Amino acid sequence: MSPASPSKASARTLAVLALVAVVAYSADQFTKFLVTTNLTVGESVPVFGQALVLYFVKNSGAAFSLGAGYTWIFSILAAVVVVVIVWFARRIRSRAWAIVFGLLLGGVLGNLTDRLFREPSFGLGHVVDFISTPWMLPAIYNVADICIVVSMALFILLTLFGVNLDGTRTTRASERAAQEAEDREAEADAATLDPAEPGDVSPDAGRQ
Repeated sequence: MSPASPSKASARTLAVLALVAVVAYSADQFTKFLVTTNLTVGESVPVFGQALVLYFVKNSGAAFSLGAGYTWIFSILAAVVVVVIVWFARRIRSRAWAIVFGLLLGGVLGNLTDRLFREPSFGLGHVVDFISTPWMLPAIYNVADICIVVSMALFILLTLFGVNLDGTRTTRASERAAQEAEDREAEADAATLDPAEPGDVSPDAGRQ
């Protein structure tokens, strides 16, 4: 591998991350635009009976409307998450992980945009939620929430399958081999520190 390969890999994965984030963010904001311009708050429109309902609400809290009185805290936390993802992105070499962080970034930015620029004020804006699936979740959510949940599910899967940020894969066999190598290295270090040699004879040997 040439010295330029890592930087090229980083550029490709960053491009994937950015593209996924832009698509996720755009889909979230576009669907929210359609909802806010065609529905009134509290209005519901069945799409597939009660399996999928468009139900326009404004949420000042987190998921399940928790912490409704602490909108500004969620705004700060979301901004921190965005900064951490952007900073962390340079370590990613795997396209799968780029998709994970791209979905997370797009989703967090989508809801953060609502909190910053929607009513009632900057940093205290209410998030637009409109997707209701009562058979699956007792909550109303949006596209940004879906992106965040999917990114978390992919995060768990990649972790379980041992996929690292650089695209390599950690298996039990490789873990055992690494552990055995460490054990051998530790034994070699111990042997070099031991002053006794196999052929050494104690100075008191042969004394009666």
